[in-house]
Amino acid sequence: MLAPQQARIRQFDVVPALPEPLRPLLEIAHDLWWSWRPDAVELFHRLDPELWRACSHNPVAMLGRIEQARLDQVAADEGFLTTLRNVADARQAHHTGPTWLSKTSHQPGDWTVAYFCAEFGITEALPIYSGGLGCLAGDHLKSAAELGLPLIAVGLLYRHGYFQQYLNADGWQQESVPDLDFSNLPLQPVTNARGEQVHVSVRLPGRDVEVGVWRATVGRVPLYLLDTNRPENRAEDRGITGQLYGGDQEMRIKQEIVLGIGGVRALKAIGITPDVCHMNEGHSAFLGLERIRHLIDEHGVSFDEAREAAAAAHVFTTHTPVPAGIDHFPPALVERYFRDEVGGYKLDMEGLLALGREDVTNKREEFSMAVMALRLSHWCNGVSKLHGVVSRGMWRGIWPRVPEQEVPIGHVTNGVHARTWLSRDLAELLDRYLGDGWRADPTDHAAWKGVDELPDEELWRTHERQRQRLVVWARRKLRDQLTAHGASDEATRQACDQLNPAAFTIGFARRFATYKRATLLMRDADRLVSLLNRAEQPVQILIAGKSHPADGGGKDLIREIVHFARERGDHRIVFLENYDMHVARYLVQGCDIWLNTPRRGMEASGTSGMKAAMNGVLNVSILDGWWDEAYASEIGWAIGRRENYDDPTYADDVESRALYELLEHEVIPMFFDRDHLGVPRKWVAAMKRCIGRLAPVYNTNRMLQEYAEQFYLPALDRGRAFRADKIGPAIAMAHEKQALRQGWGGLDVDDVRVDREGPIGVHQTLQVTARVRLGDLKPEQVRVQVYAGRVGNDGELIDGRAIDMTPTGGASKAGEAEFSAPVQAGNSGRHGYAIRIVPGDPRLAQHPEPGLIYWEPDAAPAETAEKPVAAAAK
Repeated sequence: MLAPQQARIRQFDVVPALPEPLRPLLEIAHDLWWSWRPDAVELFHRLDPELWRACSHNPVAMLGRIEQARLDQVAADEGFLTTLRNVADARQAHHTGPTWLSKTSHQPGDWTVAYFCAEFGITEALPIYSGGLGCLAGDHLKSAAELGLPLIAVGLLYRHGYFQQYLNADGWQQESVPDLDFSNLPLQPVTNARGEQVHVSVRLPGRDVEVGVWRATVGRVPLYLLDTNRPENRAEDRGITGQLYGGDQEMRIKQEIVLGIGGVRALKAIGITPDVCHMNEGHSAFLGLERIRHLIDEHGVSFDEAREAAAAAHVFTTHTPVPAGIDHFPPALVERYFRDEVGGYKLDMEGLLALGREDVTNKREEFSMAVMALRLSHWCNGVSKLHGVVSRGMWRGIWPRVPEQEVPIGHVTNGVHARTWLSRDLAELLDRYLGDGWRADPTDHAAWKGVDELPDEELWRTHERQRQRLVVWARRKLRDQLTAHGASDEATRQACDQLNPAAFTIGFARRFATYKRATLLMRDADRLVSLLNRAEQPVQILIAGKSHPADGGGKDLIREIVHFARERGDHRIVFLENYDMHVARYLVQGCDIWLNTPRRGMEASGTSGMKAAMNGVLNVSILDGWWDEAYASEIGWAIGRRENYDDPTYADDVESRALYELLEHEVIPMFFDRDHLGVPRKWVAAMKRCIGRLAPVYNTNRMLQEYAEQFYLPALDRGRAFRADKIGPAIAMAHEKQALRQGWGGLDVDDVRVDREGPIGVHQTLQVTARVRLGDLKPEQVRVQVYAGRVGNDGELIDGRAIDMTPTGGASKAGEAEFSAPVQAGNSGRHGYAIRIVPGDPRLAQHPEPGLIYWEPDAAPAETAEKPVAAAAK
């Protein structure tokens, strides 16, 4: 066979040849809207169930492989054609019908949000995702499409996707990398007026790299994907978009340059200038530099002036609760990759490197993508209430001397896309008794109230069918795994037969990071074996998940589970290989409980538990991430009570014992407590409460509404305001900050007095007056505040609040001003206050500038010495 370099190969496209009545199938196949429409999925399944499975549920590939005789047959099937017309009409209604946004009072005119992420999990047919971050991003796009938000998305098109997992005979994870055929995926190249694929270039050391642009359609939302596998690139550069999270730090920085800088350039080449940019994790943070460069080129301004205009419309979401999970690059690596670009930002290299340092004075500190994203965004959030607390604790060093609760990082708790993850059987049951209101608006609590009225018997039988379907599928998958490992037919049959459709089924499926403690349930082997061997109360555990190829600790956990299952599990513990969205759907719909055992404070959100809860699968979890705010004793179980331990081994001992106690004495007995009809009434009641309370809250439609109202629309307003008059307001803000910095060193508090001595009564007022030296600053440039709160045992202020002081006109010297404010305590005990000065511009209240906070000397409030998680538990 001739290799490409040995002969000129002329290419042409081959597309499915469908009979005229079936032409709408092609449009549906290329619109990933089908992925959350069971009626659309059923169309392809009806064509050829086996081929549908063989094509990994990829309708484009399927239509290119199906026999012409079968197509001709269904083209004459009026029943099939009627369903096809109904699905096509539903798709048209999705694209053109009214939306949540069009029905609200928010009418900002034409605007666009560009959502950047390194991975997107929309369907297993497009395997460019690894786990929770990607699935969340996919659900984000689906809900944006349903709500009518003007969102576009940008990501990377990985030639090999994410690795396929299989285990060797010893239970050690092995990886294989597929070669994706873009022409048979639901993708199309973005072309220009000449019919050529749009491409842009990014600068790498000593060369330019060409980046092609593809488009996937996700209902109303376009997803633009970037690809460096182009013939004009070097072989090493063609591989930049080869594999998700593959390679070393150098490969990672190249990927992130392509995503952030190349992504902004790609949108410009298409003709899109987004009003708001959302960085979903720090991987795309270089987009901030590119947008700043555009503003510098357009307006001839400084870096600081351009940054004000750009950051005003940047949203950054952090998903990582531990510093080790953040992308960091050695300073020398950043210098090498940005030596040719830094001048375009009107920065020197030291100024560029400082953007990625928490401590700007520490030249040895590595360059953090998350820190740069925080410095280049006025809008930042974590992904659960607890994660917001943890994030403010992690990043408080960027805003020195700002009390932790005032660090400008909020939260929007994650959700999941209801129509993607809810089982078809349960959805049809809900339709019968609730109507379709929950589909039209999954955030409407009233639409879910009817869950309480579902007949127990019907809900339980529906759940049992889901568990039975899970077991049938798991047997087939286990059979394939064992056959690949060379097991005998008899051994395979015995293993598969042990999976019991009536057994209490525990599900544990997630990325195998060590902090998730996948083996916590196996800490006391004898106790677990005893649990599994209850003759009258059969128990089985289904486990799935991938470890990053470079994570030896995660791979060790998988191997440990496999060995335990072989030696002690008696086929009642099964590890299911190659966890993906397809595997996840079966598990979250068919298990009885969803187990989650992270170290508290290290699970930012945990969306798999939301998917399970939506299906009536009860959670048994550490109080972390979303479960910390969702938990109630009537809808699931908590392992522990928000305790934190200094010794991780001791924590594992305590929490594993707590887990055994729950399973032995509460969870399993309740599951098997059946009435004369075989229905576990208490369990079903908990299922109803779980669905009714959690489904309308922990879904991405609610999440997107919060993003729109708390971040996108305010960022749109601020961005428009700062870009008005040739970014005049942004320039003025940069100058105002510079003036404040220059004058800040002249601030001082001369005298503080109160109107009474000794104790005061609850709700009585203490009038505090302070005389302040302003130096070169004017009174209107600052706000003088009393920061008051309870005093802890170590003399620190706890639960402090800032009270603005008003000028009294009592100052007698030039450059001085006097301010006063009343302080009131709502309860008894030891209270205290400190005087502080912050900028007077109200726009800097929500977006504080690092360094611009002054405390009366020796009075800065020392925050509690406890860890952020412990503080959150109070």
